[in-house]
Amino acid sequence: MMKTKIIFMLVAIFAMYSQSAFSQERKRPDREKIQAMQCNQVVKALLLDDATAAKFTPVYMQYLKELSESRISNSRKLKAKETATPENVQKTEPKSIPTDAEVEKAIKDRFAQSRKILDIREKYYNEFRKILSPKQIMKIYQLEKGNARKFQNEWKKRQGQKPGQRPEAKKGNMHRNHNR
Repeated sequence: MMKTKIIFMLVAIFAMYSQSAFSQERKRPDREKIQAMQCNQVVKALLLDDATAAKFTPVYMQYLKELSESRISNSRKLKAKETATPENVQKTEPKSIPTDAEVEKAIKDRFAQSRKILDIREKYYNEFRKILSPKQIMKIYQLEKGNARKFQNEWKKRQGQKPGQRPEAKKGNMHRNHNR
């Protein structure tokens, strides 16, 4: 009888432990949750009162949404272009060197993407200015830059690079003399 109780308690403890471990499983937050966390970070960093935060939050969330949509549409265009090339259809052929026209188009596409992001930032600067001071807006941009740097370092860490290390340095060909 005593053994049965002990076994039952051990099973119950194990079940509770596995239940709590399962519920705490790390899930990747979706884009909206990440944007909400960014917004909360900015509101706290700017020490906004409740009334100002109530005005600022929907504007900032829309700003983040527009930036995100712009970046997503650009990355989808790049992926579509990569998957449509004959090199990706037939993996046995060596990758061809892009023509000058292709390189020029890629550069101009990046300029267009940068302009689009700049237009969004400028549009929302004017919206933020109705609610915040220029110093507060500058702090938003500094927080965004810091978050981007953290994200980039995390991504590099996951790719096997040390933060701040250039891709060439990882491969070991930075100081290689090719004229031997």
